[in-house]
Amino acid sequence: MAHIGSPSAYQRLTERLNRFPQGAPPSELLTRILMVLFDRREAELVSRLPVRPFTVKRAAGIWRMSERETRTILDQLAEKALLVDVEVNQVMHYVLAPPMAGFFEFSMMRIRHDIDQKLLAELLYQYLNQEEDFVRALFTEGQTQLGRAFVHEPALSEENALYVLDYERASEVVKGATCRGISMCYCRHKMMHLNRACAAPMDICMTFNTAAESLIRHGHARAVDVSEGLDLLAKARENNLVQFGENVRQGVNFICNCCGCCCEAMITARRFALMHPIHTTAFMPRVDETTCNGCGKCVAVCPVEAMTLVSANDPKHPKRNLARVDENRCLGCGVCLQACTKTGSLSLDHRPRRMLTPLNTAHRAVVMAVERGKLQHLLFDNHVLWHHRALAAVLGVILRLPPVARAMATDQVKSRYLEALALRFS
Repeated sequence: MAHIGSPSAYQRLTERLNRFPQGAPPSELLTRILMVLFDRREAELVSRLPVRPFTVKRAAGIWRMSERETRTILDQLAEKALLVDVEVNQVMHYVLAPPMAGFFEFSMMRIRHDIDQKLLAELLYQYLNQEEDFVRALFTEGQTQLGRAFVHEPALSEENALYVLDYERASEVVKGATCRGISMCYCRHKMMHLNRACAAPMDICMTFNTAAESLIRHGHARAVDVSEGLDLLAKARENNLVQFGENVRQGVNFICNCCGCCCEAMITARRFALMHPIHTTAFMPRVDETTCNGCGKCVAVCPVEAMTLVSANDPKHPKRNLARVDENRCLGCGVCLQACTKTGSLSLDHRPRRMLTPLNTAHRAVVMAVERGKLQHLLFDNHVLWHHRALAAVLGVILRLPPVARAMATDQVKSRYLEALALRFS
């Protein structure tokens, strides 16, 4: 391993990662993580890649290599799940995934012998759980977050089910995907190396569409059909796991089945509850105080500690307790309803305000970039977006933003964009 005292290539790679709307704050731990995953030459080459998807020809021009040599390197990086490769119109495109959800997870989604996974697990745990800067930046900056919770569909009443849109149902994501992949749970695999994993199912991490195609192609996931995908969702529900997926309406690329003890999203939701690090469902549990017996089963299964027991203030039964919902913490996942089978004292009510979900990954990326002051990286990424269609797509998203967010975007782009656009299309 290269000496950590001179990590210039890794510093440049870190700078490259932080051009994403969701970045990775620099630290010695991050450098050590990158040194496990990338050798020095890989770090140097990847640090020069565009943010947006690119072809072999594009990378060859940046690296000043032959297309043959460039393709070999890109394919090796995709084989290691450091790049995602997607075929578009019979031409392979590559993209560097962000750290999360991205190559951090991919590195632990199967047993591997080309990297030291135990060391990596220890470093990731320290970087994500002890340093705090990364998860705070990933989950709490801006109003638009990376992921959202899905409601447990069996917990829905017939009336509630009428108001749940297809994109809010994990089952519809499974049914509508062009490709479905199943991998080892990154979070529980990581905790396994720390001797802290729980007994929840391990092979239940779900990827879809283009992300699944790439991971399956390189052996990081196995392909499943709709039937098995739905069976795994049911298995997750049986184990009181929360479905946490990509915060988009179209083309969802992942759904994690999360436990409260190992999974980073749930841990973060507890640590930074007031900052709303995860977009909630459209529902909130309601406790029927006339029938609740204070058994505490709902408290035990809640992954984010939103359920507590409080005194019923019953003078005839001074020791009687009731369940209470902390609305600032609750994800609206409905796991608690599954535990309340004896009295049926829990039901789901509509939240007064439904969370807005971005249309697709591109829409979310632009909105997150605006909120985090990184829009310029999408527009001026080695001119990769100068193609008029790509520019139109980004500008279309900006023009549909609320006035305040649109003003933020205009301020970020400033006159540089307008001048360059005028020169380009005059």
